[in-house]
Amino acid sequence: MKAIVCHELTGPAALRFEEVPEPRPGPGQVRIRVRACGVNFADSLMTRGQYQQQPQPPFSPGFEVSGEVLERGAGVERIAVGDRVIAMTLHGGYAEQVVAEVKRCVPMPAAMSWEHGAAFPVVFGTSHVALWHRARLQAGETLVVHGASGGVGLTAVAIGKQLGATVIATASGPEKLAVAREHGADHLIDVGHEDVRTRIKELTDGRGADVVYDPVGGDLFTASLRSIAFEGRILVIGFAGGTVPQIPANHLLVKNVDVIGLNWPAYAELNPRVMTESFATLMDWYLTGAIRPHVSATWPLEQAVEALNQIVTRQSTGKVVITVGES
Repeated sequence: MKAIVCHELTGPAALRFEEVPEPRPGPGQVRIRVRACGVNFADSLMTRGQYQQQPQPPFSPGFEVSGEVLERGAGVERIAVGDRVIAMTLHGGYAEQVVAEVKRCVPMPAAMSWEHGAAFPVVFGTSHVALWHRARLQAGETLVVHGASGGVGLTAVAIGKQLGATVIATASGPEKLAVAREHGADHLIDVGHEDVRTRIKELTDGRGADVVYDPVGGDLFTASLRSIAFEGRILVIGFAGGTVPQIPANHLLVKNVDVIGLNWPAYAELNPRVMTESFATLMDWYLTGAIRPHVSATWPLEQAVEALNQIVTRQSTGKVVITVGES
């Protein structure tokens, strides 16, 4: 079978499209014919040896796929051969086939396309658990979403609206802000031309934001800390801006601010009930048309490097998905 393989930890340019052996499922695992694979910024970190759960070369990146079950390992009962599934893997999704733990697979509705299935779990799962479980976002509160045109950012906008919040979206440039508006943002801030702290204060009549969703870090985190409301919550989702902020703890005392980290994949092992409940809610919303993945580009497997570079260079909005032909 064909796969995109990382042989050295020097970045996406080192990835190669080549023939590899078919994987075999062990106990509690299933082998999946991959139909589509979501592309994430974390994939690029993995190719550089900078990811928190780092495999050693050779490996294939990619940890969210949609496809059909080809084979079951020992002890697998709740999923049958031929079932459509969405699966989270530790890596390996940039391939025609992948093995996944059955506990990391969820049934995929017949009404959901392969592309939507692959674009769904990481971004919607991250944003829903962050806003619903970690930040306890309430109807009527004000939510600021940084990087609002990106993969997780767009889902945070949509989920914030579903939870009843007023959503302020920040992004760079009118085209990206227009995408955030289409997904429900009430107010827009262009980070390239406006002072974020000042605009948040203006849009909240001086009170500040109740919750800030920050996948960017750097200067935007500083602006958030200076424009948060009393008892506000700042969600640390990632550092796409490249700078990990250092938090002056005395600022947290003044307004009783919570700074909340999120490691979404950890819930699969440490508190699976949260992930299960979250997915059930998200699937209900999807089937009623309340939420939809925004897939801005699809690439064939052999062009996975171009797909990943589109994410790394921030040329995309929403999700980029790799599509995979017959195995």
